[in-house]
Amino acid sequence: MLSLLKSKPVLKDLIPDNYIDIHSHLLPGIDDGAQTFEDTLRLTKALQSFGTSQCITTPHIIEHFWDNTPEIITEKEAVVLVELSKHKITIPFRAAAEYMMDESFVSLFQTGPLLTLKKNYVLVEMSYINPPVQLYSILFDLQVAGYIPVLAHPERYLFYHHNMEEYNKLKTAGCLFQLNLLAVVGYYGDAVTKVAEKLLQKGMYSFVGSDAHHDNHIAAFDRKVKLKDLLPLTEAMANNQFFRME
Repeated sequence: MLSLLKSKPVLKDLIPDNYIDIHSHLLPGIDDGAQTFEDTLRLTKALQSFGTSQCITTPHIIEHFWDNTPEIITEKEAVVLVELSKHKITIPFRAAAEYMMDESFVSLFQTGPLLTLKKNYVLVEMSYINPPVQLYSILFDLQVAGYIPVLAHPERYLFYHHNMEEYNKLKTAGCLFQLNLLAVVGYYGDAVTKVAEKLLQKGMYSFVGSDAHHDNHIAAFDRKVKLKDLLPLTEAMANNQFFRME
């Protein structure tokens, strides 16, 4: 009875002190995340206060929407690093990218290097409306090119919710899964939380990320975790140590 009455922890209290965040949108003015350096500073300080010891931020690259390039991203990263140092922020901070898997993505990795989380690990996403028609061909070609796909927030793709076998197919096709942490507090709705819990219980997540864009995301870290079993979540958070910057 006591275990049933025990209050669930808030998300920020579960973040380990040495946590490495691998998914966020902190570079100002280049996607739907931080819009000014003041936003960047505020969001970075908040993540640091939760226990984040290193941060890999991942602006969107989506053709005709967020037409970012490695040059745009790395130039913005350099400016931000200088500004952060002026504000005594010494947390290791670097940029990669979150790539939309579409036809233009194939040409990107076939004609030049991608911005990766580490070595050949690349963060990818797909439309929330439907998966790309050539999804498995894209994943195959990406791996032939030498990359390992890390699929962002698989729990948020509603078109997979009633066919869990599709998640197995993605894993078999070589995808690693990255959980959005706010999914476990119900930020994206109960249906997303339930799928996240199922995938956690099946041990299908390799990594996690904050996917922090703005203050509402930060505020949601004060919400209580809705999971019955916290162990798979804490194990996935610990796996992020793989991305530690030397």
